[in-house]
Amino acid sequence: MIMKDKRETAIIEFIKKNNDCSSKEIFDGVKLSISYATIKRILSKLISENFIETIGKGKGTKYIISSAYELIQPISINNYYEKEIDEREIKESFNFQLITNVLNRYNIFSDNELIKLTDLQETYRKKSSQLTELEYKKELERLAIDLSWKSSQIEGNTYSLLETERLLKEKETASGKTKEEAVMLLNHKDAIDLIIDHPDYLIPISISRIEDIHEILVKELSIENNLRKRRIGISGTNYRPLDNEFQIIEALNYSCSLINDKESIFEKALLALALISYIQPFMDGNKRTARIVSNAILINNNYCPISFRTVDSIDYKKAMLLFYEQNNIFNFKEIFIDQFEFAVRTYF
Repeated sequence: MIMKDKRETAIIEFIKKNNDCSSKEIFDGVKLSISYATIKRILSKLISENFIETIGKGKGTKYIISSAYELIQPISINNYYEKEIDEREIKESFNFQLITNVLNRYNIFSDNELIKLTDLQETYRKKSSQLTELEYKKELERLAIDLSWKSSQIEGNTYSLLETERLLKEKETASGKTKEEAVMLLNHKDAIDLIIDHPDYLIPISISRIEDIHEILVKELSIENNLRKRRIGISGTNYRPLDNEFQIIEALNYSCSLINDKESIFEKALLALALISYIQPFMDGNKRTARIVSNAILINNNYCPISFRTVDSIDYKKAMLLFYEQNNIFNFKEIFIDQFEFAVRTYF
């Protein structure tokens, strides 16, 4: 995806090349067939979206690229992956500054994105309030089955949605599938049931509660359920997660504090989804844990949970790897927004 407006792209590129620009310098420099007033309006819009920011006041106001620009700028995922893994210039190591100097200062979502999400949440509130307790419980169970299926499918599980429903409702395993696949699905349902029955379980979010969710998800799967003490690699990328237990704990503590301090529930949920995956605190099961924790935040605040049912598994992984390699959340955020909308429109 590219910037919706070519004029915005031209202005951003000019500011990137000529940092500390006044609005007059931008107007003279970009040579667009638009008025000075239109330039000012575009600059205000880009500020509201956190692409640029100002220094100075009054006539001395200058425009600079925001520290959040790298995080939220539109990147074409198809163009990005035209380069093979060893050809891509990436951030190979975990970036603490992303949490301590960027995410703590900026909102991930633009004003327009938040308006859209808030409107969808209001739709969910109205729809769900019209259901009886039994009807709501049935819809929540339907979403839980879809989430268990899709979250497992993203990790390579080959059960179909119908087979998953039969397993979770009737405990009937599918022929030709491994025991581990069935266990993975059943573990998902157990974890989801926990956060439905105890919606405040992860509020405030903490390392010990994240570990509890992970322990449920990897039960009987021959996966270590303690925080990682050694190095791991991730397929498809040269990004190297932290390999020091103390740094992993430090990164998790920073992330938990960041999430707890954010006001927007949407931002809390998306940050949990992205950062737990980015830190990779466990030997395996990190993305599964992130999806459950993210939903726990939504459910605790009476927001619509997300099943991820229609997301393409490859698209999900590509967006996640892009966040690892470039600390850019644009495509992953698009998935979050699309799946929240799907959940509101489909369930309850």
